[in-house]
Amino acid sequence: MPEKSSINIPGVPASEPASLDEPTTPREPLPPKPDQRGPEAVSPTGSPTGAPATSRAQSGQYLTTAQGLRLRDTDHSLKAGSRGPILLQDHHLREKITHFDHERIPERVVHARGAGAHGVFRSYGTAANITRAGFLAKDVETPVFVRFSTVLGSRGSADTVRDTRGFSTKFYTDEGTYDLVGNNIPVFFVQDGIKFPDIVHAAKPHPDREIPQAQSAHDTFWDFVSLHTEAQAHTMWNMSDRGIPRSYRTMEGFGVHTFRFVNAEGRTTLVKFHWKPKQGVHSLVWEEAQIINGMDPDFHRRDLADAIEAGAYPEWELGVQTFPDTEDQMFEGIDLLDPTKFVPEELAPVQPIGLMTLNANPTNFFAETEQVAFHPGHLVPGIDVTNDPLLQVRLFSYLDTQISRLGGPNFGQIPINRPQAPVNDMLRDGMHQQAVHGGVAPYRPNSLDGGCPFLAGQDMGSFIDVPEELAASIKERRNPASFDDHYSQVGLFFRSLSPVEQDHVIQAYTFELGKCYEKSIRERQLAALANVDAGLCAAVAKGLGLPAPAATEQVPESEPSPALSQVGKTWPVAGRIVGILADEGSDLAAVNAARKALDAEGIVPLVIAPAAGFLGSENDGGVPVQRTYLTARSTEFDAVIVAAAAAPAPDAAPGLDAKAGAPGGALDPRAVLLLTEAFRHAKAIASLDSSAAALKAAGIPQDAPGIVSGKEVEALITELTGLLEAHRVWERFPAASA
Repeated sequence: MPEKSSINIPGVPASEPASLDEPTTPREPLPPKPDQRGPEAVSPTGSPTGAPATSRAQSGQYLTTAQGLRLRDTDHSLKAGSRGPILLQDHHLREKITHFDHERIPERVVHARGAGAHGVFRSYGTAANITRAGFLAKDVETPVFVRFSTVLGSRGSADTVRDTRGFSTKFYTDEGTYDLVGNNIPVFFVQDGIKFPDIVHAAKPHPDREIPQAQSAHDTFWDFVSLHTEAQAHTMWNMSDRGIPRSYRTMEGFGVHTFRFVNAEGRTTLVKFHWKPKQGVHSLVWEEAQIINGMDPDFHRRDLADAIEAGAYPEWELGVQTFPDTEDQMFEGIDLLDPTKFVPEELAPVQPIGLMTLNANPTNFFAETEQVAFHPGHLVPGIDVTNDPLLQVRLFSYLDTQISRLGGPNFGQIPINRPQAPVNDMLRDGMHQQAVHGGVAPYRPNSLDGGCPFLAGQDMGSFIDVPEELAASIKERRNPASFDDHYSQVGLFFRSLSPVEQDHVIQAYTFELGKCYEKSIRERQLAALANVDAGLCAAVAKGLGLPAPAATEQVPESEPSPALSQVGKTWPVAGRIVGILADEGSDLAAVNAARKALDAEGIVPLVIAPAAGFLGSENDGGVPVQRTYLTARSTEFDAVIVAAAAAPAPDAAPGLDAKAGAPGGALDPRAVLLLTEAFRHAKAIASLDSSAAALKAAGIPQDAPGIVSGKEVEALITELTGLLEAHRVWERFPAASA
């Protein structure tokens, strides 16, 4: 039996293998792949239909029109003779082309580039004493759909740009749909939603040339954030490694705002939401991200889908920081209504309240990921909003956006958006109405429909707006004085990072500001950095060839928050990807042993060889090849095992593959490049005895940190796994700022 059957390698395109010849025997459509799932089959008004989720997919053995008319030919238009003009009466042509012309809907203004997955959330019950939300009661399981995204780029942009990521979760609770619409950064650019169009316009491509795409490294962005210094907090997070996550699976999520929990007795607690990835928070290095953008612009969405297909289901714990709901809504001097502020975990620990597991890919990207509609006003009993001025604007903006994007007010009836709770809303008609409402009295009170629908009391699960007392005030356009501190938390964040992470922040600012044309904008941003940290400002100024300005504000220093650093911890390795360089001269038994050992740890092993197919005999212990020297790049792998002498492959010629470099060497230059990149990106490298030449050609000393060599396979994999737990071998390169 071929070895490939025992290890699940993701990437299979369909639920059955394709035949070599075109199939000609009529059959029903293929079922979804095992890793795929569609939205639950509920009616437009939330009633279970009892139908399988696949009931909405295409059916029947034969091609038809949209009305079910079977078709004999879809390759030729109806013409007046074989060389004549096409006839207007070709109803099939007109239907097919008209539908194609209208396939696209307006993309999101922000968060256009996204990826989604289905899953389940299981509550621990630990929040049951502070909220009456039913889905947070002990052991309740709730279906979810999650959409991850970048903020700035269009739908066709690359995944691994430096940007904020969206992290939005739709909980299909039995009390109605609850949407937790967050980001991977806990602070936002602006304090008031009225500025949101301004920051987006500044960050988007310049309107004259429509460049640069999906980037903040340009004049209009830095012009805005250097003039609106409240944006310095978010900018610092974005210039850190948080701006280029390794994957969606290793990305933290935050609700950004402060929300209010209400328990069964009506007592309130202020909370901030956190999603903590079970695999830890990990990032790319900048060069790695740039290479990926060219090699695989779909890197993050592919990683998410492949992990689910491989059974390495991503998991996050949902946690909350809790705060007394006091009149001033402050905590340890931090204004909880200011969305540019976060609360260090050392001051308010994150308390886990449930576990989310993503275990199924969408069946159809457009129907699910593209049409899913989130709204922070989709609430359930026990969770309410606060007076955060950014959140207050979002409560209007998200609803308004969905009406525009999805063609009218009935977007909630699209299958991915349908509540899995009964709906009796008295809302009628409108574009794309899919429900067939009964009755004659969509108003209340009424007698003609028997009085239905009725109002529910608090004891029947109704939503109760918190009766918040408002202090005497004046109608005015201004922020409270507590919003005026724009620098202390920015400095706290920078000083909480390890030296190697601080190096990355310095390089990010230097790169981004170096892409700005206007010197005055670079100088103005340096003036802001001077109020954040003198050392940071001096280092960036040096890279820009400018003098470092003095601080203009006295900013109190806060205690660092170790929880903000991604370095120095260890994490589970399931779902990591290891590349194995091998060829026909490799010890194939050892390669197979390494593959099995990695698979046993939940790690995906991908064999990289000179050509595709199999190493050895497919039917007798051979090794299946997933990547070739032509198609592989170091950026796909978290670690590399070298089990080959890496002699040049037949296509190791610059005319066939520019990565092959100059011909004539003893080793394939692409294998050397892969190892060189892995080494300087601080990844673990394991080598068998026969691979010493490859390491030497790549200039990699075998005694360098994170290099494992010359060991029996089981011991080698054990040591490699230990290195992967820390994500990178940062000690390989001493930090410049240390």
